[in-house]
Amino acid sequence: MKHSPAQSATSLPRAPRDDAHTRMTKYFTMMAIRVACFVAMVMITPYGWYTFVLALGACFLPYVAVVIANVASSPAERATSPERAIEAPPGEAGPAAPVSDVIRIQESPSKTTAPGAS
Repeated sequence: MKHSPAQSATSLPRAPRDDAHTRMTKYFTMMAIRVACFVAMVMITPYGWYTFVLALGACFLPYVAVVIANVASSPAERATSPERAIEAPPGEAGPAAPVSDVIRIQESPSKTTAPGAS
């Protein structure tokens, strides 16, 4: 049987539900700005250079919103295993070396007597 190391919680990617929520929030925020640009473009008079800027915002924000919303979050960096991060004290050869601060409790085999024996 092949032994695989335990998955570290810090190396897991973001949950798909959380990632989708973040991307939808970005998209809806940019669409709200687009609607505000469109409304301001129509409502503000007299028309001037700012009308052109608002029109550009209303035209190009949908493209920018889709591009930003479709960018997935960056994958989590590979985490270092916690066992590898802990350094052994000097003079010890590794995990098999005895540790003086550890108390080990071991059960002894039970001594059962045969039925009827006294």
